Amino acid sequence: MGYPDFESADFLKAHICTILDFYAPHAFDERGGFFHHFLDDGTIYDADTRHLVSSTRFVFNYVNAYFQTGDKRYQEWAEHGFTFLEHHRHGTDGHYIWQLQAGKIEDGRAMAYGHAFVLLASACAWQLNISGAKQTLYQVYDFMEKQFWEAEHNAYADERDISLASLSDYRGQNANMHSVEALIAAYEATGDAQFLTRAKQIAHQFCVVLAAQSGGQIWEHYDTGWQADWQYNIDKPDDLFKPWGFQPGHQIEWAKLLLQLDRISPEDWYLETAIRLFDTAMEKGWDTAYGGLVYGYAPDGRFADAHKYFWVQAEAIATSWRLYQRTLLVRYQADYHRLWQWSWDHLIDHHNGGWYRITSQEGNWIEPYKSPAGKVDYHTMGACWDILSVLGKHSLKELKA
Repeated sequence: MGYPDFESADFLKAHICTILDFYAPHAFDERGGFFHHFLDDGTIYDADTRHLVSSTRFVFNYVNAYFQTGDKRYQEWAEHGFTFLEHHRHGTDGHYIWQLQAGKIEDGRAMAYGHAFVLLASACAWQLNISGAKQTLYQVYDFMEKQFWEAEHNAYADERDISLASLSDYRGQNANMHSVEALIAAYEATGDAQFLTRAKQIAHQFCVVLAAQSGGQIWEHYDTGWQADWQYNIDKPDDLFKPWGFQPGHQIEWAKLLLQLDRISPEDWYLETAIRLFDTAMEKGWDTAYGGLVYGYAPDGRFADAHKYFWVQAEAIATSWRLYQRTLLVRYQADYHRLWQWSWDHLIDHHNGGWYRITSQEGNWIEPYKSPAGKVDYHTMGACWDILSVLGKHSLKELKA
């Protein structure tokens, strides 16, 4: 059996719909928000846990779904999800809680990573004129500036305790990378230049200044002085949010963000750096024996975690297409197709819909948890929407049928 036309807008839109159709019968919670934990067939295996990342990503998903399809149901679900975000607040005007359990605080930390996704959700909700989105967007940005921004380092710190009195010593790239994503979205929604300025500062800091500490690649973990911490989580190369090792997926996500910035506000260094990050990740992270990109590799080049994760392939698909469109180099078109083909063969559930979260190194199914907390196929649909945005359409709203 041959492959579909991965370069076709009709294919991309249809594929998004198969993912939306997986969640549609199961995700909506009439009590508020959405369920976050789904088995391969869509069965909910945890009805009570609400993770901030899933709550925000559902808003992103359904705003984009509405703009693609025009289906009023998705508009209503986006509003429903955005309203539920208030349940994550610690008090009326407090920070956003990392995780709730049956409506109670299970993990009350204030995470820069989580607030970046609230900023992203607010920017998306603004695009849909959802009530309260403007106020939330500026409140969250101000909170991040006050509680996390370290001006001398052009970066956000990572986490505070529930009281906000204690700032963790940990510093990391992941929260900053997703902050850049959210800041770009905030700029596109509002036209407010402060968001673009901050995004450009952070991108330069991580992709140029801090990358110089690690041979031009982006390391995951740093100390309070923003010096690379080569030992942090060295025994946890498979950690969900703070894995040890160079992460091909994160190098590639940064490359995608640089290409987005280059399209909005061009600077000479964006394309060159995006090419370096993407090419290095593909060279060191591609599994020549079994195909696909691995989760992480060590500084010496050995695979630190050779499992294949859905989001790594999805982000690489989107970035390879952006690079192809920007450079017209056929090697990026070839990367686009080999990434799609590997994912089509190993990660996409052609029976139930959606993408499997993870496979073995060989590309084999290993767990029944299609979508645990944090997944909700934001990366997979987001990659398709990003590709559509450079197939001749230039704004989120123009995707609406």
